[in-house]
Amino acid sequence: MKANPRQLFVVVLFSAIIFITLRPVTDPDFWWHLTTGQLINQTQQIPKQDPFSYTALGKPWTTHEWLSELMIFKIFQAGSFGALILVFSMIITAAYLLVYLRCPGSSRPYIAGFALILGAAASAPLWGVRPQMITLLFFSLFLYLLERYQHEHKLRFLIPLPLLMLVWVNLHGGYILGLGVMGVYIAGAAIELVWRATHAKTALREGLQPVLTQIGIFIGTVLAALINPNGVRILTYPFETLTDPAMHAFIQEWFPPDFRELMWLPLALLIVALIVSSIRGHHTRSIPQVLLVLIFGYLALRSMRNVPLFVIVAVPVLAGQIDSFIGAKLPQIKDKKTFSWMNLLVTGVLIILVGLRFQQQAGEQPQAEAKNFPKQAADWILIHRPTGNMFNAYSWGGYLIYRLYPDFPVYIDGRADLYGPGFFSKYADTYLAKPGWEATISQENIAYVLVESNSTLADALRQSPGWDIPFEDDHSVIFQRR
Repeated sequence: MKANPRQLFVVVLFSAIIFITLRPVTDPDFWWHLTTGQLINQTQQIPKQDPFSYTALGKPWTTHEWLSELMIFKIFQAGSFGALILVFSMIITAAYLLVYLRCPGSSRPYIAGFALILGAAASAPLWGVRPQMITLLFFSLFLYLLERYQHEHKLRFLIPLPLLMLVWVNLHGGYILGLGVMGVYIAGAAIELVWRATHAKTALREGLQPVLTQIGIFIGTVLAALINPNGVRILTYPFETLTDPAMHAFIQEWFPPDFRELMWLPLALLIVALIVSSIRGHHTRSIPQVLLVLIFGYLALRSMRNVPLFVIVAVPVLAGQIDSFIGAKLPQIKDKKTFSWMNLLVTGVLIILVGLRFQQQAGEQPQAEAKNFPKQAADWILIHRPTGNMFNAYSWGGYLIYRLYPDFPVYIDGRADLYGPGFFSKYADTYLAKPGWEATISQENIAYVLVESNSTLADALRQSPGWDIPFEDDHSVIFQRR
């Protein structure tokens, strides 16, 4: 195997990213995604109303991730959790490979590699087996194609966008990001055109064609987005989700990053490095790049859910800025004849390490499931089959759908847009045992409650007469009305 030190560095770099991306399934929403995919596969229909809860049964449901859910089920059916862990590891890695390719050529591989690892560490807390990772890949691919067109003005980089949108819109509601970045590049190109036209009249005629081309492709991409089971409704759905007060009030992923927590230190370093290098360096940044960094920087500070998107945007800019003032000073590593043996050795070790990591993480899935979800409590329900309505913790609703559907409908799950802010507020008041919680339990005819052992509601129920505890383990408890 012949490779120079630069190529070996890239191999090590992406082996490290693959290593980090391999992890058990712990996303609370994964389970209802998996069950929805199974339902679609069985019925050959995309559900239009809620089939999983008794509180919203039959209520209109925008199943915007239907293709992701079907894909997740098919992969699970073929290779269980191990296959899902591996496939989504490759999806995340592909997204960051495109980020690396967007870094200036002069910054690759070392400076770009440093920026990429820093960005990967910043966004790693949000990685997992979840449809959002598919959006991350498509978002990265859209940016790659748009930047290539900006540099080369070749139509072949824009033609795939409507076709990609046709797939993306059926995979995840994050498709709107693709239209957003296209709009930013059109706006940036228009601003640059007007700026050049003020200095040279011929620049207006020469630069108008690329802008018109991008507008035409944008219109085609919007039309492609309409080819989905929800029709025009899909265009408003992402904005309804983004403005849903229930999501921002109760779902932790929508909270701002807490920089007091160690896991957000890489994000803080990335932001500081971006600011300092912009002052120190003299790298030329395009108007779309500046706009995207500002927009997604704001969104990342507003909600941790947006941090991976900010990283995808910011890493190439950071690499270019650092390269502009230290790139020429880096020592050049000379190739040596003995290096081919080192390549073979290092590559072999990396393959073994990644393989062992995959085997370990796939093997730990049962333990991760039992640790993060009420596995034994669900077993108890399936064995003893209690009657009546169940009240459950929000973060466990998806898992209970996976384990108990269709025999035991849930009270609530991760589909916050389905339940709405009013219902969410009622749930939160009950879960936190605020005044009036007993009335809600009575009005909803709750016969048994499954929540965390250390939750506020569990403490209140322990002190409330009329409830037995037929099951309890280290982190979950079931209360049953006498």
